[in-house]
Amino acid sequence: MKSHPLATSVLVLAVLVAAGAPALAHHGNAAYDDKVTEFKQAKVTQFAWANPHALINFDAVDAKGNLVHMVVESAAPQALRLIGWTKTSVMPGDVITVRMYVAKSGNPAGRLQKIILADGSELHDTQLGGDEGGKTRYNPDADTGKK
Repeated sequence: MKSHPLATSVLVLAVLVAAGAPALAHHGNAAYDDKVTEFKQAKVTQFAWANPHALINFDAVDAKGNLVHMVVESAAPQALRLIGWTKTSVMPGDVITVRMYVAKSGNPAGRLQKIILADGSELHDTQLGGDEGGKTRYNPDADTGKK
């Protein structure tokens, strides 16, 4: 049987591209609301410093006064480390304010914009994780009006 290296290479490349498509697809923003929801006095129940996203589980009171258990995802630990986070930045029992883009599906989950720690310091999801109306992951080219 005669070997065809070009055909084999093309086939291997096609399989790798097809396998990588689902990994790229999950990074879209379509699943999340485009406005920020804030949960004050949220009590951290777990902080998972793991790939592909660090996760913060917390209990808070929603706008209707109901206790809800939420999970918010942020960037990967490697990216968070570059902007000041550590694996002990948030610990179970900490009381924080969570600003997040909640899931459109109604699931108790979302994507982090920023957290405000008890001492008033802030940890953003990305370097662009600014306040509404400013530069956010949804509109990195926004004119913030700041000079």
